Amino acid sequence: MASLLRLPSLLKPSAAAARPSALLRRRCRAGTAASVSASRSHAAAATTGAAAPAPPETRGGGDREGQVTPRSVDFNAWYTDVIAAAELADYGPVRGTMVIRPYGYAIWEAIQDYLNVKFKETGHSNMYFPQFIPYSFIEKEASHVEGFSPELALVTIGGGKELEEKLVVRPTSETIVNHMFTKWIQSYRDLPLMINQWANVTRWEMRTKPFIRTLEFLWQEGHTAHATLEEAEKEAMQMIDVYTKFAYEQAAIPVIPGRKSRVETFAGANRTYTIEAMMGDRKALQAGTSHNLGQNFSRAFGTQFMDENSQIEHVWQTSWAISTRFVGGIIMTHGDDAGLMLPPNIAPIQVVIVPIWKKGDEKSAVMEAVSSVQNTLKEAGIRVKVDDSELRTPGWKFNFYEMKGVPIRLEIGPRDVTNKSVVISRRDIPGKQGKEFGVSMDPSILVDHIKGRLVEIQASLLQKAIAFRDSNIVDVSSYGELKEAIAEGKWARGPWSASDADELKVKEETSATIRCFPFEQPEGAKKCFMTGNPAEEVAIFAKSY
Repeated sequence: MASLLRLPSLLKPSAAAARPSALLRRRCRAGTAASVSASRSHAAAATTGAAAPAPPETRGGGDREGQVTPRSVDFNAWYTDVIAAAELADYGPVRGTMVIRPYGYAIWEAIQDYLNVKFKETGHSNMYFPQFIPYSFIEKEASHVEGFSPELALVTIGGGKELEEKLVVRPTSETIVNHMFTKWIQSYRDLPLMINQWANVTRWEMRTKPFIRTLEFLWQEGHTAHATLEEAEKEAMQMIDVYTKFAYEQAAIPVIPGRKSRVETFAGANRTYTIEAMMGDRKALQAGTSHNLGQNFSRAFGTQFMDENSQIEHVWQTSWAISTRFVGGIIMTHGDDAGLMLPPNIAPIQVVIVPIWKKGDEKSAVMEAVSSVQNTLKEAGIRVKVDDSELRTPGWKFNFYEMKGVPIRLEIGPRDVTNKSVVISRRDIPGKQGKEFGVSMDPSILVDHIKGRLVEIQASLLQKAIAFRDSNIVDVSSYGELKEAIAEGKWARGPWSASDADELKVKEETSATIRCFPFEQPEGAKKCFMTGNPAEEVAIFAKSY
């Protein structure tokens, strides 16, 4: 959420903020030229066009500055290196901001495309609310203003004059939505009112991380009003289910859906539901939330309706959101030392075709075959790109598209043209094990083969993530066991019925928080590992982003 805007920090970027742009470009250009495996060495020696000399970094050896930090050595450095080298984002001139580059934005568009369909299928309509919110609106809901005050960005001057009332740059929209709902809702006939907006949000974060926590980010936020508590609860649960299915089916991220504790509940909500994802460094990422707001905001703003018995009632509300933070979650869930690894369902490029020739007279036949294969895959609905640039060697391109996480690479050279076949390399299986030689170019064979491999890769990434998650969750029966699990960087799962004060004590002593009370609960009697008292459910504790 976002702290008070200070003009000096806005107008004068820090050296750290200004420096990374050149660094990112250098990493992108040099870092992706990491060593080519022995199985690809034949291609590294070839050039795509005899007249174009290979740049120094494509010739092997030489300057290796800017290579991506190995994931196993320094996860945070690997993450930022991959964002740079895969051309996902760059740092903005204002500390804590980022510029989302086309490839990174294409991943966000894939998220939008899926969710937009689901929102409309469940009866929601898209609209847009102003970015500037009167400060008095934020003050109307006590817990809301208390929760957001440290993160608000305020506008006090407009048109060269001091404003009569401070304006808040949107941290979230519950307040302004309620202001408008109060105008639009008069009768039970106006309910349910269910809307969504795709917008930017400003929260003045002190510690930032690209995609995960930035001063400004993109999201969708849904807002609904209902006649009964039961309808609102059903809506809140429905939307967390939409998010859960998206995470599993599209992003191949095995999130754990559940309910937040009172301490972790959204400011102004009665209940918050969440999907929690385990990242590659075993930290938790809150990947999406859905809130049952009860009547807290409707009472603060006087959002009322006349029911079927001519009685005046306050509406019951929900809000729910997923943001560009999810892009960061995809990066940190899937990947290896070679870079990003994108699930095919959300990959902007599902297949990249790399033409290979050594002699100028081979180019025409190779490119004719490449064009034919490209058209075949496009017509089949597969997102395909041809890299026929002549300034890089095939070996450099192999590494570059591995860095970008493209699920499948096709290699087509003179011998493949003669044999009417292609070489297929899977991003999720490195080296020779992931290569297939002699796959027919015949459209009826190639399309089915590629589609089958994309399905396999999607399933493989999900199963790998599930195995990683499950192997790093420890069931605990005492506070000592929880401390030990957290110290090892794992998640701890155990029965919990202790107080909010006990929860805060765990956070203070271990830096771990209750991520959620999972919807799936073990059967049988339980005893709180903190107090020894009976407990109705288990909670998951973890360090988080």
